[in-house]
Formats: sequence, structure tokens, C-alpha cells
Amino acid sequence: MAQHRDLSLLPKAHLHLHFTGSMRPTTLIELADKYGVHLPEALSSGTPPKLRATDERGWFRFQRLYDIARSCLREPDDIRRLVREAAEEDVRDGSGWLEIQVDPTSYAPLLGGLIPALEIILDAVESASRETGLGIRVLVAANRMKHPLDARTLARLAVRYADRGVVGFGLSNDERRGLARDFDRAFAIAREGGLLAAPHGGELTGPASVRDCLDDLRAARIGHGVRAAEDPRLLRKLAEKGVTCEVCPSSNVALGVYERPEDVPLRTLFEAGVPMALGADDPLLFGSRLAAQYELARRHHGFTDAELAELARQSVRGSAAPEPEKNKLLAGIDDWLAG
Repeated sequence: MAQHRDLSLLPKAHLHLHFTGSMRPTTLIELADKYGVHLPEALSSGTPPKLRATDERGWFRFQRLYDIARSCLREPDDIRRLVREAAEEDVRDGSGWLEIQVDPTSYAPLLGGLIPALEIILDAVESASRETGLGIRVLVAANRMKHPLDARTLARLAVRYADRGVVGFGLSNDERRGLARDFDRAFAIAREGGLLAAPHGGELTGPASVRDCLDDLRAARIGHGVRAAEDPRLLRKLAEKGVTCEVCPSSNVALGVYERPEDVPLRTLFEAGVPMALGADDPLLFGSRLAAQYELARRHHGFTDAELAELARQSVRGSAAPEPEKNKLLAGIDDWLAG
């Protein structure tokens, strides 16, 4: 009988975690009470809300819940608490490296402006890393629903703080809106500044969205990317280029991209040689964190411990971690498998 090792002890990198979405539900309830924010039952019940984002109404509801949660982050102490607790949760799940994704414009109005907001976030990341021992960096993400000029401003800001913990530049929100190429200049600014390009694509829309991220934004990683499984030629391209897809299985099911966990095409991507980094996306709304994504691969897709170890290796290789940190994590993965 195959041995099932503890997945919370498997060293791994976490490359797809959104800032507000990383919050503990109990923390959200406490902050809402502190600021007198009324939470809908979907956020206060203690169980993940029923979501479906495959139509615009469903996406609007998801975004509205996210915005309500974000409105409870108002002071630097709230930011510090969120980052520290996200780090603690990741450490508990075996993560040795976290790249947390944030659009600082969302927090700027209450934190004194765009630059102060990013500096508060980066200070919180540095403190949490020191306190927990987890390597943490930041990926600044532009909002696809806003004007491309806003994205260029964010790209310049991200480059400015590349020596303070910013390692990448992303593009999030509803990929059905706008064209990837509208943001090409922002991504060029980020790449020229040494940042990794990691836009969302291939979640709510099909393979063409992934192809646009590759061709127009020269993505080194793709946020989600699962819909590439529908195009064998695109799979080959991802595999040949070594572009890591940040696959978030629980999120895909919660948002209705796939009906059941077994429908998420983990096997298709894995067997095509596409590097993957499993991620939790927004645990606040989807109800599960990092180790649970590996458990899903084991339970619903029959991944062996050797294959799960390879998934963990792919997450580490796809990260922006320094080489010594990568080597340490890779050695830990080998030890987990040997043990």
C-alpha cells in the first residue's frame, strides 16, 4: 500500500495568494466589529460563501464580498496583523516561501497615499518574515478593470521598490474585460526593472487568454492558466518555455470554472510537462489554504507522494526566491520524500 506522507510537512512555495483574501475569517469578523462594518452572512457565518463567477453577476458578487472585506483594513496595525497571520498559516502548511499579491491603490486612501501604503505593506512583510522565518516577497498587481495608465504608474512604483521586497508585477480582476495588450507597456516597464511578469489568464476565459499573456505581456508565470489544458499546442508552448502556471484548484471549483475537484485538469498539465505551483488564491472566500491544494491533487487526481514532491519542486523553481533559498527548499523536499 502506498505511503501517504504528511503534506503539511512537505516544503513548498506559495506563489498565488491575494492580500485581502489571505485573511483569517475570525480576523475579518474582529476588524469589522472594530470599525462598525456590517458583514453579510456570506462573510460572517464561518463557512465559505457559495460563489459562482462564470457570469458577470456572479463575478460582481464575488468582487463585492472582497471589497467589503478589504474595507476592514484601515490602519497599519491591521496590515501587519494580516501579513503576520498569513505567514503563520503558510508556515503551518509547509510553505517556505510566499509571494503575496497586492494592488496598493486599494489601500492607499486609508493609509496616506500610494507610496505610504506600499511601504506599510513592505514593512509588514519584512517583520512577518523575521518573526516566522518564512521567506516573503510581494507581487504588485494592476487591476484589469482600470485604465492602462494606472498600471504603468504601479509598474514604476513596483520597480522603485524592487530592492525592498517587490519581485513581480501582475494583472488581476475579470480577464473578460480589456485586452492584455493594453497593458503591454506596464509590463515592459516592470520587466525592464527586473521584475517577474505574472498576469492572470486562462481562468474565466479560455486558452486565448493564456496565449495573450505569453505573446503580449511576455509572462514568465501565469496566474491560474488551467484553461490552457483545452489547447495541446499551447500546453507544448508552456512546457517548452518553462512558464509556471499558478493553479488554484479549490478556487476554480468555488468560482464555477470546473464543477468538481476531479474536473480541474491537474493531470493534463502535469503530464504535458507544464510547471505548476499550487496556490490557495483567496482562502477567506474559498475556505482552504495551501496544503489542502496538494491534498486535493492526492485525493481527486491520484497524485503519488513522488508526484506531489515534484509539484512542490516546480513551485520552488517557479518562484523568485534566491538560489540558496531554492536549494534549501529542494533539499527539504527530497528529505520529505526519503523520510
